[in-house]
Amino acid sequence: MRELGLAEAVALGVGIIIGASIFSLAGVGVKLAGPNLPEAFALSAAYAFLIAYSYAKLSRKFISNAGPVEYVVRAFGDNLLVGTLALIYWLNFVFSISLFTYTIAGYALGALGLADDAFLFSISQALIISIFVALNFKGSKAVADTELILVIFKLAVLLTLIVLGLRVINPELLKPDASPQGILNALTASSLFLLSYAGFGVITNASENIRDPEKNVPRAIYLSLALSAVVYLGVSIVTVGTTERAKVLEAEEYALAVVAKSAIGSWGPALLTLGAIVSASTALNSALYGGANVAYSLAKKGELPESFDRRVWFGEPEGLYVTAALALAFSLSLNLEGVAEVTTISLILTYISVVLSHWKLRRVVGGNAAVVLTALVVLVFNAIIILSHEFLTNPLAFQASVGTAVGALIFEAFYRSWRKRAIKARTLQGAEGLKRQPVETS
Repeated sequence: MRELGLAEAVALGVGIIIGASIFSLAGVGVKLAGPNLPEAFALSAAYAFLIAYSYAKLSRKFISNAGPVEYVVRAFGDNLLVGTLALIYWLNFVFSISLFTYTIAGYALGALGLADDAFLFSISQALIISIFVALNFKGSKAVADTELILVIFKLAVLLTLIVLGLRVINPELLKPDASPQGILNALTASSLFLLSYAGFGVITNASENIRDPEKNVPRAIYLSLALSAVVYLGVSIVTVGTTERAKVLEAEEYALAVVAKSAIGSWGPALLTLGAIVSASTALNSALYGGANVAYSLAKKGELPESFDRRVWFGEPEGLYVTAALALAFSLSLNLEGVAEVTTISLILTYISVVLSHWKLRRVVGGNAAVVLTALVVLVFNAIIILSHEFLTNPLAFQASVGTAVGALIFEAFYRSWRKRAIKARTLQGAEGLKRQPVETS
């Protein structure tokens, strides 16, 4: 794979961060935060920057496509919890694929006026995942060749919504709810919206292919987060400021299509529907062939191959079917909010592991201890907020979130003893600082 410069790395980050989540979570966000949606997105961006600080510091020292698992094994060595993290890291992609599937089905059926048909919705989800599995390697390469064009297209769609929507803003609709319940709702939404910024971590998974990674990976992380936050803030302002809440909630699975009618006009819903489907499709393809395959190989074998094409499944074709089947099961079992919540919890577990690794390695990689501790407190707080919300409003999602962590731990204990698999640090020949040796943390 050719090397990516800073601009290309930022484009990669923005393209991944602004994936399907803004299209799928806009309705859920209005449901949770109401008029406080822009504030919730801004607060979530602050959380993301705190977490990104650890990724940026670690990525300067450890340049590896294994991403967060590399950082944790460097900090703590191989053990049961590190192996569990490798499984959860793979499950992050499984849950994300469920969310992308939900988004495609929601907007496609919403455009046809059929989104309320539960049976048809389920059939559509199964069909969508089946199509992407059938594409396999050839189809994924075809999409990969046009990814930059598709990223530009979805950004153009969202910027069109923002620019035209700002002209018809109703300031009365933007008045924040400062009541205790309103503030709590905004905090809950901000915790969930961490999912919307998740893509910045994927930049570290491509760090071996980025030119001058010690400098460009951290820069790409911060720049892509900043650009994405601006877009999200604009979309959230237009969403709240142009469309009555009741109308958005009626179309929770395809909310931005409804917002587009108020903000753009009669052709708006078609534009946003196309943008959502294209965005979710590229995100699903990227997760299935450019993320889940890497994570599955790492979880199964404990290491990545020395050289690889991210668009294949490394001789582990069963991983494709297991990933797709689990993703379909989750998307059929939970509603949209539940899928988003479970995905966010699995993501937070990964983030906590990375931040703890940064704390352990802070004398090696550098970093402000206060920032690292603040990030850890914020992550624990967000996990408590989401789990509490799930427990009170969506018991099945709560069970899935807890079951994911406990199930991964139990499975790892069994798999580790059965296959004698160990998680190994990645060694790159000629890459400074990446020899397979213990890291001194004292």
